[in-house]
Amino acid sequence: MVAVQGLTRTYGSGAAAVTALHDVSFDVAPGEMVAVVGRSGSGKTTLLNLLGGLDRPDTGSVRIAGHEVTTLDDEGLSRLRRDSVAYMFQTFGLIPALTAAENVGVPLRLRRTPVAERDRRVELLLDLVGLRDHAHQRPGELSGGQQQRVAIARALAGSPRLLLADEPTGQLDTETGLSVMSLLRAVVESEGVTAVVATHDALLMSLADRVLAISDGRVTG
Repeated sequence: MVAVQGLTRTYGSGAAAVTALHDVSFDVAPGEMVAVVGRSGSGKTTLLNLLGGLDRPDTGSVRIAGHEVTTLDDEGLSRLRRDSVAYMFQTFGLIPALTAAENVGVPLRLRRTPVAERDRRVELLLDLVGLRDHAHQRPGELSGGQQQRVAIARALAGSPRLLLADEPTGQLDTETGLSVMSLLRAVVESEGVTAVVATHDALLMSLADRVLAISDGRVTG
């Protein structure tokens, strides 16, 4: 599903240049959940941004489901992110004025999914993350763990092939974070999604199929 070869990304130039990633290569199989681990500043977020086409490498190749991401134009990247790749962030990224159900339905609105089909998908996903009874509450009325569950449902709304999650439990306490990560693992399996999850939390690594360690922009394990 994911094939990365020789990925390098440097920011700045001259004496101020910082190499965020250096010659990174790895593959992710369909349906696999990979935890990318490393300290803050190790290059985890840069890697996810390159995988999803939010940034472009200096050198190297990123292929998602056989498609070369690094050569896509803006329209192609937008289509990739709309149809094949979904994101989760530690800040949840929910729209405060919308209810939980409306937040989950945002990707389907962007794809102009018929209303009846959209409503069925939203209901199914809220059931999946255990929030059926909170469908009409806004983010400010939900706990942090509940908000991240809404974010999981929203990420899966468009049936993506690849889910990229950047520190999805970073703002949660340990117990809530483990609960959310366990849920993420379960729904990734039930939806048949490939996932790459950046985390520095050792408690969450055991839930992944494989751990990819990064230090100072290099794969170390």
